[in-house]
Amino acid sequence: MSTAVPAEGSRLWSHPALALHAVVDAAGSVVLGAPGQDRARLLPLVEVTATGHGRTWSGERFIDTAVGGRLIYQGHESANGPGYESADGPGHGSAIRSGNGSARDGAWERTTIRLADPETGLTAEVALNTCPGTGFLRTQVRLVNEGTAPLRLESVSTLALGGIADAADGVDGLTVHWADNDWLAECRWRQDAFREHNVALNRSAHGHEGRGSFERCSQGSWSTGRHLPVAALTAPDGRAWLWQIESSAGWRYETGEREGAAYVALFGPDDAHHQWHRTLAPGEEFTTVPAVLVHVPGGGLDAAFGELTDYRRRIRRSHADHRTLPVIYNDYMNTLMGDPTTGKLLPLIDAAATAGAEVFVVDAGWYDDDAQGWWDAVGAWEAAPNRFPGGMGEVLDAIRARGMTPGLWLEPEVVGVRSPLARTLPPEAFFRRGGVRVTEHGRHHLDLRHPAARGHLDRVVDRIVGEWGVGYLKLDYNVNVGPGTEADGESPGAGLLGHHRAHLDWLHSLLDRHPTLVLENCGSGGLRMDYAQLAVTQLQSTSDQQDLRRYPPIAAAAATAVAPEQAAVWAYPQPGHTPDEIAFTLTAPLLGRVHLSGFLDRMNDGQLALVRAAIRTYKNIRPHIAEARPFWPLGLPAWEDTWIAHGLRAPEATYVAVWRRGPGADHRVLTIPHLRGADVAADVLHPAASDSTPEWEAAEGRLTVRLPRPDTAVLVRLSAAQAT
Repeated sequence: MSTAVPAEGSRLWSHPALALHAVVDAAGSVVLGAPGQDRARLLPLVEVTATGHGRTWSGERFIDTAVGGRLIYQGHESANGPGYESADGPGHGSAIRSGNGSARDGAWERTTIRLADPETGLTAEVALNTCPGTGFLRTQVRLVNEGTAPLRLESVSTLALGGIADAADGVDGLTVHWADNDWLAECRWRQDAFREHNVALNRSAHGHEGRGSFERCSQGSWSTGRHLPVAALTAPDGRAWLWQIESSAGWRYETGEREGAAYVALFGPDDAHHQWHRTLAPGEEFTTVPAVLVHVPGGGLDAAFGELTDYRRRIRRSHADHRTLPVIYNDYMNTLMGDPTTGKLLPLIDAAATAGAEVFVVDAGWYDDDAQGWWDAVGAWEAAPNRFPGGMGEVLDAIRARGMTPGLWLEPEVVGVRSPLARTLPPEAFFRRGGVRVTEHGRHHLDLRHPAARGHLDRVVDRIVGEWGVGYLKLDYNVNVGPGTEADGESPGAGLLGHHRAHLDWLHSLLDRHPTLVLENCGSGGLRMDYAQLAVTQLQSTSDQQDLRRYPPIAAAAATAVAPEQAAVWAYPQPGHTPDEIAFTLTAPLLGRVHLSGFLDRMNDGQLALVRAAIRTYKNIRPHIAEARPFWPLGLPAWEDTWIAHGLRAPEATYVAVWRRGPGADHRVLTIPHLRGADVAADVLHPAASDSTPEWEAAEGRLTVRLPRPDTAVLVRLSAAQAT
């Protein structure tokens, strides 16, 4: 690592596509910003609050920290390669492991800048990771106490960036975008003027900044139970700054005004919001959760989410599922609802195979042989003999005989209060606070840092996958256990982060032992929908929403949270549905991943033919989904919108799914900017028999979609027109 003190203004790191560089000033402080910016508007490279070392201006913000302001340049180094080790390191659930990146990896570039606080002896190594030609910056910070006294950390930034859109170029015109999240109501994007949350205060008159900011954070162990860890600022000229925090164990972001310019600061867990603090004894270290910032000079949110989608594909563990996108049938949603038996499953297996499914998942309840119910008795994960008189093998063999991969539902991190394991596993294997075992909704929570907890789950999975031949596991997570666990005197938030990293490491170990196994991430639908999880698991359940008319805004916005080929969306056609209803529900997953359900075995031939046609359409277009970028011709959907649309921009064609919910106009005009001026043909791919009449206006790049009846939907392909 170079330790020579550079001249004032020297660039330690630069990224032309992002228009950012890291520079050192005369005092040795390092800042991140755009070329030519006023130094006063920029933030220290790292912001740290520690007990006894707070902020220089008190308020709700976690910037302008005393430690951050004292951190001085000590050296830096750069490295290139086809992949890199996450700063979390092996054993800490690193999202990126050398050799495990995707085919999109290319050459990663990493610059590590080392800083030190002369007062406490705290050192910070800031890792700046990117790829040439991309518009993203991934950061992570490693802190080491090289002083002589313990230091109690209360918050640490993963990324701090000031100088965004100052007064000269439009801070007053900025818009802030964020996503609320809830059970059955995921990915609800909202927007507001930056000034509605960061009021102009006349800094020059007061001599001080404001004390507040626009902030969002997680609460408890559902990382997305309140909001997505993704948000953005946009300017009227199309510039966009989009960020994502990668943590299942606490996160927070803030954006506000400082010295006449906007700033963004991204954090993992902190003391004020997550009961996280970490005391570093001399020689001890701590590494923050990763985060990424995307910046695009034009194109707004669509362009920024396209860049973020490419980034998500780069950081995740490579797996064949991302390329093959098999059609999944799951027996749960609006169908067996946790009550599977051999008698109920066998006809569904035949019908699912006939419809074109390639994976068949037996969801919750397969282990339930208790008159008191399965919810608070889970943990052993043995098949219930009363449900499967011929054994679970009979069902799994039937799935394989129809050419499908068998799958099972698990909720591995919990043990029901009535389960024998609640008494046989040691107390230290469970979450505890105040010396009392945590109980939530009839469950205890395992701490996967404990060898007994991990050993138990290893034996379960190796039996189910290795002995039973199951190739797909739906891993659910249905309780929010609060701030965490206080094992060995740690803070609850630190305990949750420790478990979270052990959980990610456990998931990696499963795929190391069973490389073809497919893991679905589910948290009561989308309540743990973060890229700490999704960098390891192959799919994400986007919702538990059972109302087919309520699903479109979730399905349309899912690609803001998840790469399209990882976004599992339910389609649950039923024998009591009209043809319009069958087409409506089947539209939802066609630009993502198909999670098929419904009593297909009770359908008549005509109804099943509609399902089979939709699945054939999906199989025709799925080779292009994993290379496509998402966009939203009507903007990100609101929960009650009548017309909803989302699209995928693939190399060979553009696909647009459109829904009309309820009464009103029978047509809507969609703007497709990237096809403006192009001679394209507009074809309805789904439903196969449709009275929709899409019309293309090349000069303005406008697509008019007509849906004569309420509660109908179509999938349209826009491709190069054939010469006649």
